[in-house]
Amino acid sequence: MQTAAIIVSLALTIVAFALIARAISHLVAVLRLGRPVTDRGSDGRARRSAVVTEALGHTRMLKWSIPGAAHWFVFVGFFLLFATLVEAYGEIFSATFRLPVLGRVAAYGWLIEAVTLLTLGGILVLIAIRQAARPGQIGLRSRFTGSNKRHAYFVEAVIVLIAVSVLALRGLRVAAGHLPSSHAPVGRAISDAFFAGTDAGTLRNAILAVATFKIAVSMLWFAVIALTPRMTIAWHRFTAFPNIYFKRNPHGLALGALPDLPVDFENPADDDRFGVGKLEDFTWKGLLDFATCTECGRCQSQCPAWNTGKPLSPKLLILNLRDHMFAKAPYLLDGDAAAGTEATRPLVGDAAAGGVIDPDVLWSCTTCGACVEQCPVDIEHIDHIIDMRRYQVLIESSFPSEAGVMMRNLESAGNPWGLPASKRSDWIADLPFEVRVISDGRIPDEVEWLFWVGCAGALEDRSVKVTKAVAELLHTAGVSFAVLGSLEGCTGDPARRIGNEYLYQELGKANVELLNSKAVKKIVATCPHCFNTIANEYPQLGGNYETVHHTQLLARLVDEGKLVPVAPVESNVTYHDPCYLGRHNKVYTPPREVLSAIQGLTQTEMHRCKDRGFCCGAGGARMWMEEKIGKAVNVERIDEALSTGADVVSTACPYCMVMLSDAVDAKKASGEAHQHVEVLDVAQLLARSLVKPEVLATPSPVESPPFASPSAAEEPVTAEA
Repeated sequence: MQTAAIIVSLALTIVAFALIARAISHLVAVLRLGRPVTDRGSDGRARRSAVVTEALGHTRMLKWSIPGAAHWFVFVGFFLLFATLVEAYGEIFSATFRLPVLGRVAAYGWLIEAVTLLTLGGILVLIAIRQAARPGQIGLRSRFTGSNKRHAYFVEAVIVLIAVSVLALRGLRVAAGHLPSSHAPVGRAISDAFFAGTDAGTLRNAILAVATFKIAVSMLWFAVIALTPRMTIAWHRFTAFPNIYFKRNPHGLALGALPDLPVDFENPADDDRFGVGKLEDFTWKGLLDFATCTECGRCQSQCPAWNTGKPLSPKLLILNLRDHMFAKAPYLLDGDAAAGTEATRPLVGDAAAGGVIDPDVLWSCTTCGACVEQCPVDIEHIDHIIDMRRYQVLIESSFPSEAGVMMRNLESAGNPWGLPASKRSDWIADLPFEVRVISDGRIPDEVEWLFWVGCAGALEDRSVKVTKAVAELLHTAGVSFAVLGSLEGCTGDPARRIGNEYLYQELGKANVELLNSKAVKKIVATCPHCFNTIANEYPQLGGNYETVHHTQLLARLVDEGKLVPVAPVESNVTYHDPCYLGRHNKVYTPPREVLSAIQGLTQTEMHRCKDRGFCCGAGGARMWMEEKIGKAVNVERIDEALSTGADVVSTACPYCMVMLSDAVDAKKASGEAHQHVEVLDVAQLLARSLVKPEVLATPSPVESPPFASPSAAEEPVTAEA
């Protein structure tokens, strides 16, 4: 029997390792089809640290405490129990085999048994979670919807069988006298329960059988995944490490700037690529993303589009791109990209046209960052969506018609509504103090901050009130600030998120040139989208400034005693985290600190808050696109806010202000919300506790329309018929 065990084990091992070597070689060849990507190897220390903390520390997985802990034990077991595979090979050659040194240490035996039990327990917990949350049990929107359950069950079954084999071998070896019982307390219990009184010959044959079975199961796992490159639920055990190492932002502080589009739009080269129009336009890191998806569905469970009935699932988007990659790659590797149905499928197109990604999927994204934040292997969903949008806008001229109106207005007037630049200073007119407007020359040395008002802050009624409140607070605190007035233009955020990189760069370069000419050093912005663009993305254009959000500055002023809330504001408030302030820039604490400083306020957190906050629906240029599918995202969010019993929904973003206010107004009109419910910026609540109410109640001189509607007096550019 020993000879048969040796032949079978070695034969399976040779076949499995030959298959896995071929599969790895093929995967590397597929990844090399992608375009080069720069700056993914810099700051190696931070990248190594990210691998250690995210992989070994499971920092992202442990945000989901029970499944995270269970997965950590399985993860640890996958690597530590490799030693037991080595032992199994030794056991088929020698009945008394032990690992050198370690095999004679009692602590090693205790560790192996503890890890085996925890691994077995962990995988059983994960199996139970998958069963409890499968689509047939909790409905279509399960996070496992679209995951390949057969692949999952195969991987889970292999882990269970290996863990059981390890424990069985420990018990058999104790019974045969080849393993001291003091080294194997679990093995001793198994031996006493099942193998007491068994003769030596039977025990030896049983050890050979179980060891061979363990080797066979392990090699079967290697062989199956080698023959199934789409089984990324197994492959991620290898690809996750490089995927985390080469992620866009190794410091993990925030999502960071979108990758630049290195194209000279005035004199493009023949090989320039304007976004992603086909598989080989993705970078190699993008292709590695597709090959790393664990199918866990955490991104899907947090996606505002998926949770409101839209066709976008970040997971399914990645899986569709993965399947397309592995189907098209053979043709590309053979140099025949035109052959085969899969190779000629359009990357973006409806089902009738055979498109890999449906346009409704592409345009449903709010770029909120929930998918990237939750992904345990650092897949960059937003980058891929924006890259595909870029191609659709710049090359195909294919985008929602309402977005075309917004882009034309940006081109002609420098703001999304097409209103004249002269209106940007109207909000200043009735303030009881002077606001310095910088029109000529550099900013004087005595001016500490440039207040970046933003398009919404200057031109949209509700946001104008926030702008005035911030100005009042800065003036009260004795902060020296100035504004650019009519010189200020849109930062370009809506253009970049819709995919119009050319328009974004035109707007951004103009702003950077202006800011540099004014010798600007410090900027405070009320709009998180402006804040994010200036702080994170303008450095790509040569603009480097110390940039803060107004809640950060206000929190600092309160902490320094320059703003002292004195008047109680008796309200129950719930705070909504703006995506571009929270997830994109990790600013969670300052707004809450400001609210906590206001007497009389009772704060109640929504279930989905901070890094799990739910989007208002306006990001990704969705503000200017109609929401025709499923439930409105802003309505979903306001339903959650009102469920807290709050009479004030507070936020810190003009986009969120508009979306949440619209949802509240709709609820009031239908009788679903009390008339006293308000949507207010953090600055407005702070101002209520500092200044006379009549100051903030002064009607705004800006009679601009809501976001979607043009002014009757100032007709914006409209889309061509």
